[in-house]
Amino acid sequence: MNLTHLDENNKPKMVDVSDKDETTRIAVASGLIEVSQEAYDAVVANATKKGPVLQTAVIAAIQGAKQTSNLIPMCHPLMLTSIKTDVEELPDLPGFKLTLTVKLKGQTGVEMEALTGVSLGLLTIYDMLKAIDKGMIIKEVQLEKKSGGASGDFRR
Repeated sequence: MNLTHLDENNKPKMVDVSDKDETTRIAVASGLIEVSQEAYDAVVANATKKGPVLQTAVIAAIQGAKQTSNLIPMCHPLMLTSIKTDVEELPDLPGFKLTLTVKLKGQTGVEMEALTGVSLGLLTIYDMLKAIDKGMIIKEVQLEKKSGGASGDFRR
């Protein structure tokens, strides 16, 4: 098996993408956070002591996607061209679903940026609600779909 992040001397390396074609690459990731009814109601009513939870989570998600290469050692620093967010209220869970769509025109994909953004957004919700509910569950952080690049398209 040829591991792309190890060189011929078995030392870690960042993959050389300089010979790859520049294409439009898009990745969509999502995740859920399950919260108590009390925490859910506080968010929906915008009645938390730490401020607007979902708006802050969206900002954190965008910032997380932009900072991925600083957090994950082998990720390339990328010039992202678009980050779109969506937060869905899930009253029956109760909780929230955060979805990120990340796009660029470049030589490497943006799956890690989408997944990192979702993770940071959900962690921000946890941080802002932990005084109300320490039992929250972050789950199902996953790549929904991606397009562009040599590996082609993926859809869950």
